[in-house]
Amino acid sequence: MPHAPENPAATTTVLIAEDDPVFRRVLAAAVSRTGFQTEAVSNGKEAYERIRRGGIDFLVLDYQMPICSGIDLLERMATDKQHLPPTILCTAKGFEIDGPALSERFGLVAVLHKPFRATQLGKLISDNLR
Repeated sequence: MPHAPENPAATTTVLIAEDDPVFRRVLAAAVSRTGFQTEAVSNGKEAYERIRRGGIDFLVLDYQMPICSGIDLLERMATDKQHLPPTILCTAKGFEIDGPALSERFGLVAVLHKPFRATQLGKLISDNLR
C-alpha cells in the first residue's frame, strides 16, 4: 500500500515573537489550529537566537517589544546577513508607521495592524508557504 504524503504544514515551524503573554498564546493557538508547529518567544533577542539555531520556516513578529523590537531584529538580521524566513510584522501603531516601506525594505509578507483576526494570520501563513 503506498505511503500517504505527510502534511507539509505539520513539519513547518512558525516562530511567534510577541511580548504580550495573552496575545502570544492566542496567536500560537490560532497558528497551531492551522496545523503548523509553533514556538513563541517574548522579544526580538530571543527570536534572533532561535532563528540562528535554524528550523524556523515562518516568523510572526511584533513591532514593539522590550529588549529588542521587531524593527531592531529585522535590522540586525539584515546587518548580520542572516537568512530571514518569510515574515509578518504585527503592529498597534496604525498609521504611525509606513507598512509598505517596511515591507519593501525587509521583504515582509505583510504588515498586520492590531487588532486582526487570528484566521487572517493563519491564511497569510498558509498562502505564503505554498
